Amino acid sequence: MTLPILRVENLKATYGPVQVLHGIDFIVFSKEIVVVLGANGAGKTTTLRSISGMIETSGTIELNGESTQNLTSSEIVRCGVAHVPQGRGTFPELTVEENLKVGAFIRTDKDIKTDIDICFENYPVLYERKTQTAGSLSGGEQQMLAVSRALMSRPQLLLMDEPSLGLAPQIVEDLFSRFVAINRDQGTTMLIVEQNAQLALDIANRGYVLESGEISVEGKADELINDDAIRRAYLGA
Repeated sequence: MTLPILRVENLKATYGPVQVLHGIDFIVFSKEIVVVLGANGAGKTTTLRSISGMIETSGTIELNGESTQNLTSSEIVRCGVAHVPQGRGTFPELTVEENLKVGAFIRTDKDIKTDIDICFENYPVLYERKTQTAGSLSGGEQQMLAVSRALMSRPQLLLMDEPSLGLAPQIVEDLFSRFVAINRDQGTTMLIVEQNAQLALDIANRGYVLESGEISVEGKADELINDDAIRRAYLGA
């Protein structure tokens, strides 16, 4: 039986007295794109923050069969997890190229320049802007930079929180098509939290729907996109 790259069991998380996650279970296999759908307040961002070790949780989180429960966020990064938070999270005062170098801070190999070149191939506009500060980029360009910076750590698992937020439809389509190419060409496993259900399910292998901190539906992406209840709730059909 293939071991999942990520296994989450009975995950619970609270903010103060408010319980946000109520014992959720899910898995992600290597080289998959898995999406988590749900309305605002469903617990999607909390799920990613839990995996990244940013908040206290109970339950089980395993990467490649090893528990991460007692690890710090920086140690989880070193285990192969990169997190692109909601709102981009670039360093606005640093240039594009400097942001990419920061993304490789855990690495000691000599291939960093090669990976920067790959990022520029993925998003040619970043090459054109490489000496500009991140704060001077458009929203779409900042999101491209945030994803590229995360990839510079050579993660096994890339977490992305609402990558389409605040972006024009054409920019979002371009961004998501590049996610597919990165997944295919670099073998990067992706767990994407997203409200644009149609676009997310179009590129995903599987999906989960969170409602009030509990997983209500799960399945293959093509099954979810044709599910009448999902279509009514998330696809406007």
